[in-house]
Order: sequence, then structure tokens, then C-alpha cells
Amino acid sequence: QVQLVESGGGLVQAGWSKRLSCAASGTISMFNVMGWYRQAPGKEREKVATITSGGTTTYADSVKGRFTLSRDSAKNTVYLQMNSLKPEDTAVYYCNIQIWRERKYDYWGQGTQVTVSS
Repeated sequence: QVQLVESGGGLVQAGWSKRLSCAASGTISMFNVMGWYRQAPGKEREKVATITSGGTTTYADSVKGRFTLSRDSAKNTVYLQMNSLKPEDTAVYYCNIQIWRERKYDYWGQGTQVTVSS
């Protein structure tokens, strides 16, 4: 079993920055992928950014150049630095980890609200 603990959500003005953190604990495979997804009201959940245990990152086009995802592998923790925030970034942000045992497992955090005011 894997647990994810998220922190850093809240209210911020447009153009400002905010950092989200997500710490994973439990039995985690050496190769894993951690990342952030978000879901705005009335919309489907979408991928924001992911990072492999080797450090390879991917970003949604809508956040490229503004968001940076990094990880501390020793702590199984990822950090999403969000700069130049826009009102359309408002959503519940969910941390995710994919691990592999005999098959792939997905685990999700409880979600943290990020609200960007204009």
C-alpha cells in the first residue's frame, strides 16, 4: 500500500506563484512515476506534469514554461512550482504515483484546492 500526503494549496492572485508538495510513503518500486493532475469544476481530470524516478519530466502544453516539477527521490517527494498563475489554473490538484509490482498500480492523494483570483 502507498499513501500520498499533499500540501501547499490555497488562494493566490493571478501572476503570483505557489508550490505544491506531495510525499509518498509505503512500498514503492524502484521505478515509479509521480505527478500532478487537476480537475476544474465541470471538467475532466487532466494531467499537469509527471516525473519518473529517473528524473524525466512531461508537462501539459498549458503549463509549459510556467510550472516546474521536481523530486527528492530520497524522500519520495515531488514539488510542483507554479509560476505566473492564471485564473484558468484554478482546480483541485491531485498527486499521483504509479508503481510496478506484478502489474501497475495507481495511487492518488486526497486533492488540494488551488484558487487563482483575477
